[in-house]
Amino acid sequence: MSSIPEDLQYTKEHEWVSGAEDGITLTVGITAHAADALGEVVYVKLPEVGEAVTAGTPIGEVESTKSVSDVFAPVGGEVVEVNETLDANPALINSDPYGDGWLFRVRLEGSADDLLSAAEYTALTSGEA
Repeated sequence: MSSIPEDLQYTKEHEWVSGAEDGITLTVGITAHAADALGEVVYVKLPEVGEAVTAGTPIGEVESTKSVSDVFAPVGGEVVEVNETLDANPALINSDPYGDGWLFRVRLEGSADDLLSAAEYTALTSGEA
C-alpha cells in the first residue's frame, strides 16, 4: 500500500481532506487505499457546485470495474468547485489520488473535528488487513 500523507486529514469512509490557506475551503478526494480497493475507476458522479452538503451523507459515486462506491461529505458546507477533469479522465483517481485525482472543494460550515489524523487513519486501515 502506498504511504499516507501526514499533512492531510481522513475519514472512516476512506476520503482525505486538505485545508486551504484560509482554513475554510477544503479539498476532498478518496485515499489510495480506497482507490486500490476499487480498482480501475471508470466513472465519477460528483455533487453540483452550490450544493449544500451535510457531513456523513452520500453526495456522489465512484464507479470502477469492480464496484460502485458512495462518496460521502466529510464535512458540512457548500460545494464550491468540482474536478471537471475527472469527467474525461476518471482514472486520475487511481494514478494520482492525492493530487490531480481530487474530487471536490467545499466551503466549511461548522466543524471538522470528526476527521482523523494520518496516524489514526493508518491504524484504521491496518485493522482491515
